[in-house]
Order: sequence, then structure tokens, then C-alpha cells
Amino acid sequence: MVPIQALYPKGDGNVLGKSMLALSFAPARTITHMIKNYTTILEKALTAGGEALLQYYGKLDNFETKTSERDLVTDADRESERAVRSVIRDAFPHHEILGEEEGLETSGKGEFRWIIDPLDGTTNFAHSVPIFGVSIALEHNGEILVGGVYNPVSGETFLAEKGSGATLNGRSMHVSSVSNLSRSLLVTGFPHSDRNILQLCLQEVSYFLGRVHGILRLGAAALDMCFVACGRLEVFWQRNLNPWDTAAGWLIVEEAGGKVTDFSGSAFSPYGKELVCTNGLVHEEFLEWLRAAHDTPFEK
Repeated sequence: MVPIQALYPKGDGNVLGKSMLALSFAPARTITHMIKNYTTILEKALTAGGEALLQYYGKLDNFETKTSERDLVTDADRESERAVRSVIRDAFPHHEILGEEEGLETSGKGEFRWIIDPLDGTTNFAHSVPIFGVSIALEHNGEILVGGVYNPVSGETFLAEKGSGATLNGRSMHVSSVSNLSRSLLVTGFPHSDRNILQLCLQEVSYFLGRVHGILRLGAAALDMCFVACGRLEVFWQRNLNPWDTAAGWLIVEEAGGKVTDFSGSAFSPYGKELVCTNGLVHEEFLEWLRAAHDTPFEK
């Protein structure tokens, strides 16, 4: 396993492998042509991961912890990641694979990297709450080409291809048309391991409560982003996320017409630690309110 520190920043690529060797030297239009092939493998991997999760759902007797008592990992996480990696490795043996449980797997330095969360929403899963899923994205030299998130319980598959829009179970989807933050439904999350910033998170929630339609905490960042993408929610914001939490959702939201930045409004990176994801129409207003929340003392 490669330490997470080695992932920032990502290095330049090399060759791809026997089946993809020509593509590594091909013009951008060839990569665009190949996106459908990547999506086919992505969907196959999502299904494999989802099937592995369902073998364990509602049947877990125990689970382990990682960075804290609130950061859970289960046999289901591991089995799902193994299933996803197997599908990708069979199709593209020289692509990099970055997964939450097994870290970064390389076969030389590749310009293609699959970023996978085998179980987004582990705590929900461990308690049989049906808000969880598999999240997979393919990154090419820093750009996300395809992304997908699959909830095997609801049967919902959110997909996006760069420049081709986003879909929910094969049907085109778009962010909501709500243009006022006061009429918006928000969702957020809290970091597992950094208790020092919990008060700041609560300060933000306290500020927004009573000013918007509501604030949810669903416990699955990839699905939070997808719910913004399909118009169920208007805003998702959170700190201390990882690439596997956000890479797929980032593309899905933007292809659905939404906007993703950091807290300052600067360009988003899945390797960064701040995320603001909105329908685009309320984005600037949310950033203004977020700054105001930081300037407003939190009343305990």
C-alpha cells in the first residue's frame, strides 16, 4: 500500500498496458472515443461492488475501526473493493487504482487512475441504514473522464461522462432550479477524526438553521453529491473528505449543471480538503453565508 501522502500531488503518466498502449500516445479525440468503453467497465465494477455489499447487508455481526471509534471498516468494505479492483484490473491491467481500503496500486506510472470507494456510508451500512453505495471515477492526467455511484438497495445508478451530461438509471438528470438559498435544502457531514473542527462545523449548522428549508446529515458524501445533481438537494458542503469520497460525484454534479468549489470559491480538487457543491444558482449566496457563519459567534 502506498501512503496517502504519496498521492499529493499526482505525478505524470507513462504507458498503459498491452490493450491500451496505443491510446497512451493517442490524441485527445481518441480518449474521448474510448470513454464509452470506460463507462462499460465502470458500470460492471459498480455492479460487482454492489453485489458484494448485498451479501453482507443486514448480516454484520461485528466491525472494526480505523482512525477513530467513529471511523468504521467492515468485511463488506474489503470484499467490495476486491470485487471492483478485479473488474478494473482485468480490463486495464496497467491503470493505477486508488481505493479507500487498499490504497494506491500501480503498474508503473500511469496517466489513468481509477479512484474507488467500495462502501461510501460505512456507518449507515453497519447499522442497516440503506443510504450507502459504491463510488468509482476514472481520472486522466488530473481530469475526471467518467464517474458513477451505485446504491444497490435503492437500485439507483448515477453516471456521468465528461462532456455528455449525467444520468440516473439511464435518464438524463439536472440540478434543481431553486435560485434562493432560503428556499434550499442543505446537507453536510462531520469529519471522523478531527474533533478540533467540530465546533466550527456546528457553528455553520447553527447559522444556517432557521434560514433555509432544512439541513440533513445523511452520512454518505458521494450520495450527497448525487442528490444535489438530481435536484433533490441544493447544497452539500463538508471538510476533510478524500478523493474516493468526491471524485465521481464531482463529475456527476458538474455534468448535471451544478458547481463544485472549495470554501473560498476556488477550483475544486478531489485531493483538497474543502468541498462546496451546489446547483450553481445558489453557489455565491452560500459562500457569502458561509463566511458570515464563520464571523458569527457560536452560542453553546
